[in-house]
Amino acid sequence: MKDLISFDAYEELANYYARYVDTKPFNAYYERPGTLSLLPDIEGKHVLDAGCGAGWYTEWFIKQNAAKVTSIDFSPNMVKFTKKRVGDRAEVLQSDLNEPLDMIDDHSVDIIVSPLTLHYLKNWELPMREFNRILKDKGRLIFSVHHPFMDYVEFERDNYFTTELLTDQWDTPDGKVEVQFYRRPLNEILKPLHLNGFVIEKLIEPMPTDEFKQAIPEKYEKLTKKPQFLFIRAQKTTDLNT
Repeated sequence: MKDLISFDAYEELANYYARYVDTKPFNAYYERPGTLSLLPDIEGKHVLDAGCGAGWYTEWFIKQNAAKVTSIDFSPNMVKFTKKRVGDRAEVLQSDLNEPLDMIDDHSVDIIVSPLTLHYLKNWELPMREFNRILKDKGRLIFSVHHPFMDYVEFERDNYFTTELLTDQWDTPDGKVEVQFYRRPLNEILKPLHLNGFVIEKLIEPMPTDEFKQAIPEKYEKLTKKPQFLFIRAQKTTDLNT
């Protein structure tokens, strides 16, 4: 692996995610409603869960009668928990998005979903090129990332236009965990899509749900004024391999 940003953190966080991912407010009541609102019909499709974590989306795709689900994560522990959750109903593999997705054939995937994963990668050129390669014509990519405004403000950065590595500390029931990720301006989120054969269909900055308000009311008020995540649905319109 070329870039092991937060690898150790997610190996440590895997057990926590497996226990709480179904009800963690930022995931269950904020991120997932936003991502799910962008998804096309899953039934009969080959779906790639790119950054599967502990397997919530993988199981959801299966329940939506996807024809095939391929799930990847760079954390062996996350892969282990996803396999435990779904058994042999999906192909679950350890894979780093900093590397080519050689295990996936050209033009074989209908939909790629990558929830809260891409901000752990410094360079988006290779994953976007690989997403283009494996997607069928008119296939769709749906992803969520940290909102560039949020990281810029919360970490009090001097230059909005810089792509830079940030370090945060997350409180969990198992203790504090140091997590690193990349902050980048909006143009560096959108540009790799355009350069790699994608057209943006929809970009949303949704409000947290009522369930989120009930779970963490103080955070709810903040999120109604300052966005935490950014959600994008893009369609492959150009095949880079032709």
